Amino acid sequence: MKFRTFGRHIKEGAKNLVRNGWMTFASVSAVTVTLFVVGAFLLLIMNINHFASSLEDDVEIRVFVDLTAEAEDQEELGESLSDFNEVESVEYVPKEEGLEAFIDSLGDEGDYFESLRDENPLNDVFVVRAEDPQETEIIAHEIEDLDHVEGVEYGRDIFDQLFSATDFVRIVGAGLIVGLVFTAIFLIANTIKLTILARKTEIQIMKLVGATNSFIRWPFFIEGLLLGTLGAIVPISVLTFGYVRFYEAIGKSTGLEFFEFLPVYPLTIQTSLLLLGIGAIVGVWGSIMSVRKFLKV
Repeated sequence: MKFRTFGRHIKEGAKNLVRNGWMTFASVSAVTVTLFVVGAFLLLIMNINHFASSLEDDVEIRVFVDLTAEAEDQEELGESLSDFNEVESVEYVPKEEGLEAFIDSLGDEGDYFESLRDENPLNDVFVVRAEDPQETEIIAHEIEDLDHVEGVEYGRDIFDQLFSATDFVRIVGAGLIVGLVFTAIFLIANTIKLTILARKTEIQIMKLVGATNSFIRWPFFIEGLLLGTLGAIVPISVLTFGYVRFYEAIGKSTGLEFFEFLPVYPLTIQTSLLLLGIGAIVGVWGSIMSVRKFLKV
């Protein structure tokens, strides 16, 4: 295709938007409203998924060292823990540090336990984190069989509930996003089809006077691309502005250590590109599918 011809198609597609004012407004409005809903749910689900991942990352295994273990035994145990392929990190917490943290956590009441500093009853501890939090239980059972291990604690009672809940959140979130995207595609494409349908006579006349299919199709291709793109601009602007203000007002944290919102960037950039892509692709697809019906003359 010659550049001059392509320029003519772009010019004609843009003219069609102005020429069919009300239908253009209806199509752009449908794209805007639908993509706004999709974008809002996308921001929500991505943050919820981030919260779920943060919860999983906070899962740790506390390995209590046998009170009779010597320094060499503790070093050997630490090396054994680090040798696990599934282990991401191993942190040694001496019993003195553990007692200090325990007393500090009690506030003023911690003064009653100051006497324990002379005869510390606590165990030295290794804090182990798994590369994949879902493997925590398996690793914990393997650690229990190591020498010089008095006990292992990893929240056994809430472990299954936690990962079941996070998996449920991911599945429901993905299902909602997919459902909303398909709903958006259906609504936008059908609105654009109505726009093209109103001009079927124009298409049929062009076909009868000898215009090729590609010559007819390209302006509508450009028009659909512009409709989808224009319809995405408003939701992108509103959602970006709204999330920035929300993030600034609420702060990145909700006050809970594992409830941190995703930063504005790159989240808003990723969301904007996704919405722009959906709008453009659906606009083009809706136009092409609609025009194809009237090219068979």
